[in-house]
Amino acid sequence: MTSPPYNLGKAYERRESLEDYLASQRQAIAECVRVTRSGGSICWQVGPHIDNHGQVIPLDLLLYPLFAAHQKSDALRLRNRIVWQYAHGLHCIRRFSGRYEVILWFTKGDDYVFHLDPVRVPQKYPGKRSYKGSKRGAYSGNPLGKNPGDVWDFPSVKSSHVEKTIHPCQFPVELPARLVLALSNAGDLILDPFLGSGTTAVAAVLHGRRAAGSDVIKEYVDIARKRVIHAARGTLRIRPLGREIILYSPNSDLTTPPPGFRFPRSPGDQLACPGIPDSQSPVPAHA
Repeated sequence: MTSPPYNLGKAYERRESLEDYLASQRQAIAECVRVTRSGGSICWQVGPHIDNHGQVIPLDLLLYPLFAAHQKSDALRLRNRIVWQYAHGLHCIRRFSGRYEVILWFTKGDDYVFHLDPVRVPQKYPGKRSYKGSKRGAYSGNPLGKNPGDVWDFPSVKSSHVEKTIHPCQFPVELPARLVLALSNAGDLILDPFLGSGTTAVAAVLHGRRAAGSDVIKEYVDIARKRVIHAARGTLRIRPLGREIILYSPNSDLTTPPPGFRFPRSPGDQLACPGIPDSQSPVPAHA
């Protein structure tokens, strides 16, 4: 369960040709397949690579064949392509701002560990009832909640996030925690070959699993070790799992547009033709 570098030239990586990057990923993936036991899972979380022309390269699509090469020899199967979406990040000016990353979840074999109940989320309509058949009138939802699906909405770890360390590309504990709970049993060993700040190891320890990991930067390993120790002691500060994302009141200072902003409208008002000033719009704004 890991998130490798995206070959962007961050502080923890050396930018290289895409061919060399994929060659190193091929080696890492092969070793992870080798040490994963039958019935176990591999989760590879990646974002896009941006080349020297500002072109977006979807790494998950380039990495999939490296995993697929192990289909026959190791019965490696892709079970989900999970999208992690988040509301805040870098604001782009020459393309739409990226607000998601991808997790490729593979299993080693067809008889694999999967626990849905620990990761269920609240029903959207818990009061919904069956309208026909022998269960007509009965509540139709699972009382434990619903399947979280393959699009997950967790806040990214920015400067004000309670989990923030010095690592520039840290992901929230809640992300690997859902995978740990669903794809492993208590006491299992969770390996992160690109350890970073130790978030995967923290999630493992918090939920009764063992953890191992590696990184090429000693400072990150030291941070990860401290975080794991605090997690084991119950003293690590994290964002509570399952907490709803805060939506500020539309009447607060934070959400009220100041004079001169393009959208100082009342709730419910919409531009009839987005991108065209109201005075030039062929349709009345309230039509």
